[in-house]
Amino acid sequence: MQFSEKRNVTRWIIIIISFIIISLILWNTYTFFQIFKNEEHVKMQIWATSLKTINNADLENDDIELPRQIVDKNTTIPIVWTDQNGNIRGMRNIDDEIANDSIKAKAFFENFKNENEPIALELPGETQYVYYGNSSLLNNLKYYPIALFLILVLFGLLIFNFYRASRMATQNKLWAGMAKETAHQIGTPLSSLLGWIEIMKADDVDETTVTEVEKDIVRLQTIADRFSKIGSEPVLEEKDIIAETEQSYDYLKSRFSNQINFSFKAPNHPIMTSINPILHSWTIENLVKNAIDAMKGRGDLSIVIEEDSRFVKIKVSDSGKGIPKKEFKQIFEPGFTTKKRGWGLGLSLTKRIVEEYHDGRIKVFSSELGKGTCMLVSLRKL
Repeated sequence: MQFSEKRNVTRWIIIIISFIIISLILWNTYTFFQIFKNEEHVKMQIWATSLKTINNADLENDDIELPRQIVDKNTTIPIVWTDQNGNIRGMRNIDDEIANDSIKAKAFFENFKNENEPIALELPGETQYVYYGNSSLLNNLKYYPIALFLILVLFGLLIFNFYRASRMATQNKLWAGMAKETAHQIGTPLSSLLGWIEIMKADDVDETTVTEVEKDIVRLQTIADRFSKIGSEPVLEEKDIIAETEQSYDYLKSRFSNQINFSFKAPNHPIMTSINPILHSWTIENLVKNAIDAMKGRGDLSIVIEEDSRFVKIKVSDSGKGIPKKEFKQIFEPGFTTKKRGWGLGLSLTKRIVEEYHDGRIKVFSSELGKGTCMLVSLRKL
C-alpha cells in the first residue's frame, strides 16, 4: 500500500472513531436526560401525594410536618394545579408577573399543560390535576446535546478549513516550483537562440526577419521571467500605466489576424502607478486573448484607459459571445473554463496579479449575450 493510500485510510479511521465518540457522548447525554426526567416525575408524584395528604388531613390531630416540608422544598420545578374543569387553582415556581395576572396565567397554562402528563389528585368531593414542567437544570440539559453537536460541527469545519488551506498551500508550492523549473528550462534554448541571432546578423540575413525573431526571443524571455516570478513577491516600480499598456497592446496587435479591429484610447498625459511591468503585461495579454477567443478570432476589440481622482481604469471590450450574469464571479475561479481546450487558469492568474500583487480590482464591468463583454481593471494612482 502506497504512503498516500495509507494516509487516506488513517484519516478515515480517525473520522470513524471521532463519529463513534460523538455518538456515544450524545447517546450518554440523552440517557442522562431521560434518567433525570424520570427522577423529576417521581419527585412530582411524591409532591402530589404530599399535597393530597395535607388537603385530606385533620389539621388538629394529624402530623403533616413532613408532607408540608416536601411541598415547600420544591423550589425548582414549575407547577400548576387545576380542578377537573381546567380552572387554575394554584401555581408554584412561576414568575409572579404571570401568576398574579389571570389572563397571562391562562395563556401560559395553555402551552405549559402539554409539557408532561398531569398527575391526578383525588380529594374529598373533587379531582384536581397537577401539571408540571421541566426544571431549569433539565431545560439546560435538554439543549446541551445541541450545543455540543454545534461545537463539534464548528470544530470539524475548522479542521476541514485547516486541511483545505494546507492542501492548497502544498499545491501552490508545487505549481510555483513547476513554474520556476519551466522558466529555468526555457533559459537554455533562449541562450542558444541569442547566439543564432548573432550568426544571422553576421551572415547578412534580411534585417526585418532578424528584428522579428529578436522580438519573439524577447517575448520568450518575458514569458520565462513571468513564470520565474510565480510564488515570489514581485518588485513594483513607478511606471506610466498608459505606456506599459500600449506596449503590450502593440505587440499583441501585430501578432493577430487582420480580421480583428483593434482600437486603443487613453489620455494624452502619463498616469503613474505602482506596478510590476512584466506581470502587468501578462494581465493585458490574458484579457486580450480571452476577448479574441470569445470573438472566435473575428470582431472588434478595444482598450480604453480612463482616470478619476484616485484610480486609473483599464477597460478591455470585445464583440464576442458575452458572459451569463451568473458566471461573472465564476470565471475568476481556478479551473473554470467554457473552452473545449484550456486549463481555466488565465483569469484566475490575472485576478491574483491585479488584486494580490498590485492591490487593484478586476471584474466584469458589463456583458450582454451575443453582443460582447467589457472587463474592468482598476489600479490606484500615485
